[in-house]
Amino acid sequence: MSAIAVERPRERYVEGVKRGTGRVALFVVVLGSLWGLWEGYRSLWIHQGWTWPFVVDNTTMPHIHDIFAALGRPSQTGGPLLGTLLWHAALFTAKEAAVGFALGAVVGFALGVLPAHSKLAQRGLLPYVVASQTVPILAIAPIVVIYLGSLQVTAWVSVAVIAAYLTFFPVTISTLRGLTSADRRALELMRSYATGPWQVLWKLRVPSALPYIFTALKVSATASVVGAIIGEAPSSIQNGLGGEIVVFNQYYTLDPTKLWATNVVAALLGIIFFLVVVVAEKLVVRRAPEHVA
Repeated sequence: MSAIAVERPRERYVEGVKRGTGRVALFVVVLGSLWGLWEGYRSLWIHQGWTWPFVVDNTTMPHIHDIFAALGRPSQTGGPLLGTLLWHAALFTAKEAAVGFALGAVVGFALGVLPAHSKLAQRGLLPYVVASQTVPILAIAPIVVIYLGSLQVTAWVSVAVIAAYLTFFPVTISTLRGLTSADRRALELMRSYATGPWQVLWKLRVPSALPYIFTALKVSATASVVGAIIGEAPSSIQNGLGGEIVVFNQYYTLDPTKLWATNVVAALLGIIFFLVVVVAEKLVVRRAPEHVA
């Protein structure tokens, strides 16, 4: 029995290493394929002189290696390297996005719990939650910045609120869907023992809703980065990726690789946020009551 108990952790470790290696290899293959597709499309369109759907040249589609090489060049004459500049900008935007993500997740979870316990709240609240997402973020952002600015709120906090605006909706809908998907037999059993609504919520509904909630959090994690970047423009914040995008957009025709490099860094930041939620999901869902032997 002891030998079997020792072998099982080793087998799981080996299987985990194999799965991790396979995922890394698949990521490298997909990345290489996308790189080759970009360069192949660029080479073919330039060689044939095709202009549909757009003219392909060094301005519209620079070489991938030129984009990454731009990170090692100065952002401006006598300035820091572009990679260093974007690193600090990404950290600033990450702070805004993280606060907005946390705020939006909490608000979204609360708004999902209320309709799950009351049909009246669901009918009265849910339409307004849905309607809030029909207003373009570009219209909401200046309003939030001006209003919170009048209250002497720090500019980056206003950006975090904008990020929260894009975060809360998926969490609300998925939380509501997950809380109402609990096993009806288990729900009736707990009610037969006169279990209180809060105990039912935390011991039955929330554990069953975790897969739904984490699915929404993955979407919201990347949305929070987008919201932070968009919110930096009306806030006149120059320290984040949004400010750098505005600056490099003005000089795009002179050096398009800087804007493309900024977009790559923004995408990587969104991927990091997504992976953090994935890791948290594996840690939390694995320890949920239904997964504990």
